[in-house]
Amino acid sequence: MNILITGVHGFVGSNLVVALKGHHSLYGLDIVAPEKEGVVKTFSWKDIETTSFPMQFLPKFDAIIHLAGKAHDTKNQSASQVYFDINTGLTQKIFDFFLESSAKKFIFFSSVKAAADSVVGDMLTEDVIPTPVGPYGESKIAAESYIKEHFILPTTSPYGYSSSPEEENVRYSDKRVYILRPCMIHGPGNKGNLNLLYNVVKKGIPWPLGDFENKRSFTSIDNLCYVVEGLLTKDVVSGIYHMGDDEALSTNELIALMCEAMGKEPHIWKMNRKMMEGCAGLGTLLHLPLNTERLRKLTENYVVSNEKIKSALGIDRMPVRAADGIMKTIRSF
Repeated sequence: MNILITGVHGFVGSNLVVALKGHHSLYGLDIVAPEKEGVVKTFSWKDIETTSFPMQFLPKFDAIIHLAGKAHDTKNQSASQVYFDINTGLTQKIFDFFLESSAKKFIFFSSVKAAADSVVGDMLTEDVIPTPVGPYGESKIAAESYIKEHFILPTTSPYGYSSSPEEENVRYSDKRVYILRPCMIHGPGNKGNLNLLYNVVKKGIPWPLGDFENKRSFTSIDNLCYVVEGLLTKDVVSGIYHMGDDEALSTNELIALMCEAMGKEPHIWKMNRKMMEGCAGLGTLLHLPLNTERLRKLTENYVVSNEKIKSALGIDRMPVRAADGIMKTIRSF
């Protein structure tokens, strides 16, 4: 299978290359084009401009995986328009190319943040009405909307389908479109929020929020690569699929895993919950690092259901346990 991967030099792209290169011919599409083991050739974005569409000079792709995008800036220092220029604009460009190309499958990496900034209820499922907060999630949902305007996805009930793409997409009846919404992705080489928490724990700084027992979902890069391979090789119906590991973990469990990996004793302080909420409220008034919003983010539940994608792939469990994936990531730090 000839596969075009946008953002091929990023964290997820690099891992996908390792996972897929043994059975597929991989091509890249990126703003940089250095040679990469496992990638036949990396093209630039101008090679797929709609003004020329020089497809006769490009390989016949069987599938396109769209990873290129601007990551979530947790410090909120990026201009809003940049997110829309990249996350929405590039998606529009590559999806137009896909519809006119010979490729049969399109996998777009969106984010759970396109669905919800906070989870209401026990867990986040695909039938939630999207309510993104901030330019990252808003630009991702705008990209999803563009795809759905040009390719009608099957309407879904929690784990079933009321219509098929063949019925609704006569012109593109041979094509499949998948919108993946992973939660926080982790793995060796990742420099995300797990790394920030790891650096705090490594310094021996006690964790004072042990009285809060939250649960959060994570996505092991190994599980993610497994799912992508399944979408490429199996006859899975088009649609939106949330992605996460099977088990959700608390921040306390994360810290314990980090200490285990470092051979340290965890320092988890169960400071009185009401007292910490009061301190955070004072921090909001005095503009201190610990404020009400930051406390909410550190202690909230964010559990994502992966039942729909497992059902679509015909599996009962993801291949990598959440704790094992986290431990592998931590040891790489």
